Amino acid sequence: MARRIFDFLSSMKLTIVCLSAALVLVFAGTLAQVNFGIHEVQARYFQSLIVWWPAGSQGLRIPVFPGGHLIGGVLLVNLIAAHLRRFRWSWSKLGIHLTHAGLIILLAGGLFTDLFSVESFMRLSPGETKNYSEDSQAMELVVVDGADKEFEQVTAIPEAQLKRGGEIASAGLPFRIVVRHFYENSRLQPLKQAGPGAVPAATQGVGAQVAVSELPRATAMNERDAPCAVIEIAPGPDAAAPDTWLVSDQLGAPQTFSRDGKTWRLAMRPARYYKPFSLTLEKFTHETYPGTQIPKNFSSSALLRDPERDVSRDVLIYMNHPLRYRGETFFQSGFEKDGTILQVVYNPSFIAPYLACVIVSAGLLFQLIYHFSGFLHRRKPLPAQ
Repeated sequence: MARRIFDFLSSMKLTIVCLSAALVLVFAGTLAQVNFGIHEVQARYFQSLIVWWPAGSQGLRIPVFPGGHLIGGVLLVNLIAAHLRRFRWSWSKLGIHLTHAGLIILLAGGLFTDLFSVESFMRLSPGETKNYSEDSQAMELVVVDGADKEFEQVTAIPEAQLKRGGEIASAGLPFRIVVRHFYENSRLQPLKQAGPGAVPAATQGVGAQVAVSELPRATAMNERDAPCAVIEIAPGPDAAAPDTWLVSDQLGAPQTFSRDGKTWRLAMRPARYYKPFSLTLEKFTHETYPGTQIPKNFSSSALLRDPERDVSRDVLIYMNHPLRYRGETFFQSGFEKDGTILQVVYNPSFIAPYLACVIVSAGLLFQLIYHFSGFLHRRKPLPAQ
């Protein structure tokens, strides 16, 4: 039985099936971008084990096709099994072994990058200090206990948990949060402008003066969804009725409410990734070509502080010259007004593609030299005239 499984995993038929499935997946994912956008398609088709139908349903769904992670994982296992099955050590096969090893590293590195890499952005104005970056797609609901003037207790609830709905309980909160409605993309309007028949989105805070309308998902590269949620702060024993609140990044300032003698702040914001170090923007330079608005060069001069490692030094981040520190890479991505936008990338397997290319190149070069030298030795000298 084990022999049959190994033969199946190392077979060329499995390779052909996986490659064919990958072609179909890329074709279907490309067509789906029209309705869902590149980021949603990437998550549903290429960063998943199974493609489900219907795509946007939260209820009963049917698995219809293997996702990118499943196809890539099976291809990786297939390549390793095939190499082990046909492995025979000899100098004539060294180039082939190196080439296979490089391909295995490339596939494994791509899978690890997709699973564990994190991409975010850090926006800084001159003189501003931050020790966190923000996700460009995912949001989070934060409930802040600011009773202590020197220390704030922040409870963050991911957008994915809000999307599932239902009741949310956290050890850091003395009350429960119930998600009444979640909008993946929305538009907020004052009640006076929303037209006749408009109803307030919530009973408390800004939501009592605002109407919410659901919009189709954003699909363009330069657009993003504006999610929002209507939540209920579950009533305490002394409360007469539940309070509902509208939370959205579009509201700007946090909202406040009182519970159990404390004042709490409530806000929805981009998901944050905190660092053990901080960056302070000292100067941002934006140069354009003379007589045009075409960017020529833009750079950020910042102060890097890391108390844990006793580091305090000036760094310069500009185009094609990123800052690499503690496993993260800070690229000069863009600018807004007089501030800078840094793209922050955490990729634990960033070295894998470079290593794979070196090993594959070495294997192909060795194979070429080995066979070419053998060809020269086999050549017979021409008879003398």
